[in-house]
Amino acid sequence: MIVSRLAYPLNGALRQLAQQAARNNNNSNNIVRRQMSGIVYRSGAFKPKPEEMPFGLFAILCAVIPGLFVGATISKNVANFLEENDLFVPSDDDDDED
Repeated sequence: MIVSRLAYPLNGALRQLAQQAARNNNNSNNIVRRQMSGIVYRSGAFKPKPEEMPFGLFAILCAVIPGLFVGATISKNVANFLEENDLFVPSDDDDDED
């Protein structure tokens, strides 16, 4: 049912693309090519260097370290909950010391 709803608009869009391609082949002198670049302007001049954050590494550490602590606390609490309710109890066989 959904496929039949999508078939008509897709066929129409494909038909329009084919017609545009046929028109562009007839007018090959009017083709405009775009080049996307993050380094230079259209004129060829280099863009200025982007601004750097003065405390970039410090900001990353301020985001990562609390996230690690919160994740460790949540996982510790969930493990304790599972063990208290006998949903998961690690067996002594898991601690193989060879």
